[in-house]
Amino acid sequence: MSLIEKIQQDITAAMKARDEQRLSTLRMVKTALKNREIEKMGPLDEKESQAVLSTLIKQRKDSVEQFLKGGRKEMADKEAAEIKLIETYMPTAAGEEEIVAGVKAVITEMGSPTMKDMGTVMKNSMARFQAAGLRVDGKMVSELVKRELAGK
Repeated sequence: MSLIEKIQQDITAAMKARDEQRLSTLRMVKTALKNREIEKMGPLDEKESQAVLSTLIKQRKDSVEQFLKGGRKEMADKEAAEIKLIETYMPTAAGEEEIVAGVKAVITEMGSPTMKDMGTVMKNSMARFQAAGLRVDGKMVSELVKRELAGK
């Protein structure tokens, strides 16, 4: 079953349960996926679908940050709830320990990279996590790479 079909089933269930918050979020996700399909002029594969969901999650995280800065706690809570729902359709997220271990492994493989090599370390780290089927926050990986490289 494709991701869009699964979301459609969940939309139907949310309608029956009269869960407005869930329904609106699912509709928004389905629309984003459909729009990407239209742009591509063909069905999305699993990786492309996950990329769309990652983009939606990143947008929501930025919104939460902005709403909290603006003192709009109720709007930040709404966005956080949307993030939780969207994440249920994503592969498991890597924990901080896993990310640290992955970054250290990449740094070890590369020999002794310096701060100048940060871009290469980031690229290799992100590729490693993606190959393992783990979802990671690029911002967190970037901070950990900086910390590891600065410690050398």
